[in-house]
Amino acid sequence: MPAERIPPAFRIAFTNAAVRAPPEALAQEHPIAFEYNGLGYAVMLGTPDDLEDFAVGFTTAEGLVSRAEDIIAISIAPLERGTIIRITLPDTHAAPLRERLRLRLVEGSCGLCGLETIDEVLRPLPPVTARPVINAAAITAALDALRAHQPLGRATGAMHAAAFCDGDGRIIAAREDVGRHNALDKLIGHLMVEELDPASGFVLLSARCSYELVEKAVRAGVPSLVTISAASDLAVARACEAGLTLIALARSDGALVMNDPFAIFDDTPRKGKTHGR
Repeated sequence: MPAERIPPAFRIAFTNAAVRAPPEALAQEHPIAFEYNGLGYAVMLGTPDDLEDFAVGFTTAEGLVSRAEDIIAISIAPLERGTIIRITLPDTHAAPLRERLRLRLVEGSCGLCGLETIDEVLRPLPPVTARPVINAAAITAALDALRAHQPLGRATGAMHAAAFCDGDGRIIAAREDVGRHNALDKLIGHLMVEELDPASGFVLLSARCSYELVEKAVRAGVPSLVTISAASDLAVARACEAGLTLIALARSDGALVMNDPFAIFDDTPRKGKTHGR
């Protein structure tokens, strides 16, 4: 429905408490089509901002390139009801592209696109070798700073954020999208374009930690991932397999250490159990 035809929102009260004002705006969610070398590849639903970063990050996450320099050109064309991103890859990448297109069965943002078997879904991840640059104080600082880097989230109340933080918890870059996968792809694309070392900090996500977010982080070379919401069992298992330091349910008063292969948090005060152990 076109924005001008959407009726204005209003709040109702369930108690005697004061009624808050509606959000300033609605989150933008548009079809974004990816085309490689003239071949239609995927249609994502996302927010049409930072699309060049999205193009680089998505192309990398799909395994079509390993470096931003492998992409010859990116063209972004707004359409009446969406956006098309046309990406040109070198001929040496044409065979993997055709193979992925051959296997593609469904379109979506979950990371399962075009993967035919369970073995293919759970293919081995590259091991994390870089020691994480992270500690409890850095996580707290990043959490405190995150809202200031979420202008779309503040305006709409309906955006995910992915932030890259240095060892002191300072947010170096952040990207937003209605899709948590898209937000992380945009952030990873930005790191690649700006040639920022993913091993020099950690990623903070305002989202539930599902397995594909773990895989995107690992494949991008991020050694530690912090999420505000809980992690799934498969996300934890994949983090353990790859050696990713994984922190979930991060709040101002603490967090759950789901995987700590480098014993970063051994001296941190703890309470209770993690992930059902």
